[in-house]
Amino acid sequence: MPWITPMHTFVNSFPKKLEQFLALIISLGLLLLPFGQSTYALNDGQSLVLESWKLVNEGYLNPSKFDEVEWKRLRQKALEKPINNSSQAYSAIEAMLLPLGDPYTRLLRPDDYKALKKSNLGSEINGIGLQLGARAEDGEIVVIAPLEGSPAADAGIISGTTLISVNGESPKNLGLEATAARLRGETGSQVIIEIAPPNGDIEELTLERRSVDLRPVRTKRLRNESHTLGYLRITQFSEGVPEQVREALEELSDKDIEGLVLDLRNNSGGLVSSGLAVADAFLSNQPIVETKNREGINDAIPASEKTFYNGPMITLVNEGTASASEILAGALKDNDRSQILGSKTFGKGLIQSLTTLSDGSGLAITVASYLTPSGTDIQNLGIEPDRILDKPEPLNPGGADDRWIKDAQLLMEANLDQQNIAQTNLEEVSENHLGVQSLEPISDSLINNE
Repeated sequence: MPWITPMHTFVNSFPKKLEQFLALIISLGLLLLPFGQSTYALNDGQSLVLESWKLVNEGYLNPSKFDEVEWKRLRQKALEKPINNSSQAYSAIEAMLLPLGDPYTRLLRPDDYKALKKSNLGSEINGIGLQLGARAEDGEIVVIAPLEGSPAADAGIISGTTLISVNGESPKNLGLEATAARLRGETGSQVIIEIAPPNGDIEELTLERRSVDLRPVRTKRLRNESHTLGYLRITQFSEGVPEQVREALEELSDKDIEGLVLDLRNNSGGLVSSGLAVADAFLSNQPIVETKNREGINDAIPASEKTFYNGPMITLVNEGTASASEILAGALKDNDRSQILGSKTFGKGLIQSLTTLSDGSGLAITVASYLTPSGTDIQNLGIEPDRILDKPEPLNPGGADDRWIKDAQLLMEANLDQQNIAQTNLEEVSENHLGVQSLEPISDSLINNE
């Protein structure tokens, strides 16, 4: 190996057996002391492996897993193999992380890392428009939701569908980012996928990639002769979403809406910080979420005092509602801020830190889990709606024929009517009460005159 070359002149002056012994000691020392004084002798690929190992070692949510998988031994095994280029380093890191059994703690190769950061900026993507997750029990890659207006949505792919193959490769073996990379590509190119819908047979589809506008925030008014409601749909929590939501709420409020239908269906999450900022727009001095780190400490994250909308709300969720959108739905439910309608959410309650490595690749590490304000663990359990809506679920959320929106609208209007009736009754009682009070002094004066 090239890094031993400077030592050769020193070692060669010793007898042969001593030379071999010292060479062995030097080699073992470099492997066993990766973060001490010997790191200068490692090449770039080996340094990248050790950098990744150290980040996981210091931040991973479940350190008890380290003893189970012999974490230190995995580091040593990774360095025992030839690592002379980036590809070998990436393979070594992926092999090292695999025994942890956590699909969300993963290496993102440079191209995949760039694509992930781009999607978090809320721009458009080229591909077939599938939002993916890893199923906890078996690591299979499943569809959280298709993006609206995407080839996947047009093909009728639904939440919970298992991705069996992408151009003949196994998504489970590829992992999340590599699978997503295989699905992306130039507009007009094709990709062949095998899918297994929930309770359905395996089918093969050939889809043509195209540009998909993410448009994470969409609004409209829901009007009839009696009421005017606002409709706000958030499809992902990318970087600019909180500001877009505030602008949308201001616009709807200017149109004198009486209530709001918030639609989080098929919102697979995104940036947790964006989800928290949106929750802050609806809650005032109330807890949004609790986080639990490797020390078991629960840190409550509260909303600020100011809200951007404090009127009546109903929130729609489904199996494609995941991660940051589950935080928002759970906070609204537990604080009695909004009724939750639809179906149970996906159940992704783990938080990943995302670190840029020295060569431009990225490392995602599960560092915490989150719980709703009432202490409900979201991971694998999801959020249970206050009211389950009838199946089959609308395939085009937000469309003109969306029955679930109509159900939410009817419930909101019924709630508003009940409030109006209650307010009217309260005013009548108050008027009667004031009338009685005003007669009493007159009655007293008449008695006194007698």
